[in-house]
Amino acid sequence: MSDTQMLNMSAVEMARAVRDRSLSARKLAEAALNRAETVGRSLNAVTQVLADSALASADAVDFAVSRGEDPGPLAGVPMVLKDNICTREGYTTCGCRFLERYRSPFDATCVERLRGAGAVIIAKANLDEFAMGGSGENSAFGATRNPWDVSRVPGGSSSGSAACVAAGIAPIALGSDTGGSIRQPAGFCGITGLKPTYGRVSRWGLVAFASSLDQLGPLARNAQDAAVALSVISGEDPRDSTCARVAREDFADAITRADRDNQPRIIGVARQGRGSGNHPSVNLAIEQAMALYRDAGFELVDVDLHAGDEAIAAYYIIAAAEASSNLARFDGVRYGRRAELSPGEGLSDLYTRSRTEGFGPEVQRRIMLGTYVLSSGYYDAYYNTALKARRVIKNAFDAIFARGCRAVLLPSSPGPAFKLGEKNNDPLAMYLEDIYTVSVNLAGLPAITIPAGIASVEGKDLPVGVQLIGPALSEASLLRLASVFESRSSFHLRRPPG
Repeated sequence: MSDTQMLNMSAVEMARAVRDRSLSARKLAEAALNRAETVGRSLNAVTQVLADSALASADAVDFAVSRGEDPGPLAGVPMVLKDNICTREGYTTCGCRFLERYRSPFDATCVERLRGAGAVIIAKANLDEFAMGGSGENSAFGATRNPWDVSRVPGGSSSGSAACVAAGIAPIALGSDTGGSIRQPAGFCGITGLKPTYGRVSRWGLVAFASSLDQLGPLARNAQDAAVALSVISGEDPRDSTCARVAREDFADAITRADRDNQPRIIGVARQGRGSGNHPSVNLAIEQAMALYRDAGFELVDVDLHAGDEAIAAYYIIAAAEASSNLARFDGVRYGRRAELSPGEGLSDLYTRSRTEGFGPEVQRRIMLGTYVLSSGYYDAYYNTALKARRVIKNAFDAIFARGCRAVLLPSSPGPAFKLGEKNNDPLAMYLEDIYTVSVNLAGLPAITIPAGIASVEGKDLPVGVQLIGPALSEASLLRLASVFESRSSFHLRRPPG
């Protein structure tokens, strides 16, 4: 079997082949590492390749199989981690000069669980600095490129994770989603991206951006692989006080079983997600998704997300405020980059220069905005008002689900991937790329992006994604809906050229 054939397998197929000894984990790891070094580097999708530790992990899986042991549901599966997830191996840079040489003394909870399930972590993925961005262009180590068209962005902030899965480097990658950072790049790269319910997955070991919004989740080529990954990384964690106290589930079972649990067969279609502000291919994808689910026996009803217009403003106030607080620890004293002082300069100069040299312009912009909205005289006018808007947004979703809707259908972004540099000088235009995703994080709900269309732009085919949003802790239902879509379409089987 060639390297390409191996890497084109799904994660479930890879693990099965490793367990029945028709494929060695080491050979699979070597193929993935080679592709990470070549394709991953050419796309600037990886910040570091973890060859030594990956091969050691693969050998441990093969040894366990040789002894008749089951290494786990991800036996020998190569995986990539967004570089804001702490690992003992390599550096945890967050795409930032401040942490470019930072070595974590521990593994994140999700990393521990992946290793325990037999996964082989081959690389850390590039990202917008501290996960702040929607294009993959804000990394201190350069912009990530979209495998479908290297002149375009892959989306962000989980840019490298999405690009690695789309480019066939690994079948699954982990990302983090604060305002759409899993779902938007999944749409831009033609893959599946799942943002779990807030608290479903432990955040212990995820470097914080906005603590009440951040959530870890998988990016994969299909719903089944995403389900297996979520089954492994989810569950209560005593080290994370915000982790939901719910029993772990076998989400892969949600893919293989029929709808026998009397779940509602009504999908709400948000009126705010269809309009002239979208690229025509996005509106077409929504219409095609509606037709597909209607043919599958679902009832489609129009719903209103009245608070959607306020979501962007509320999100960027709350996220910036929490970022300002979380990033205060990066001061040049405790860890990370430390500026050189001139004679006569003091502690204040050290703080100022270290943070100026260490943080990029987007991070500085959000820190300044966050500090402003939390300052005396502005807290009630901005931050407290944003918290009230957050509650209104949550209530709007609750009202829709109370009507019997199983999920809400929305675009994952207003258009397909845009050109590198196209929106760098217009932060507001960049922020509006998140218009369909941020409300999910504000409400703490789960959502999944699935490939649902193809846009022809300047002679290039670019993927288009739609997302399904469900009530809290309804990941199994969303994965089943994604599987229904895959069974009646072939968009998830499309691969980038080359």
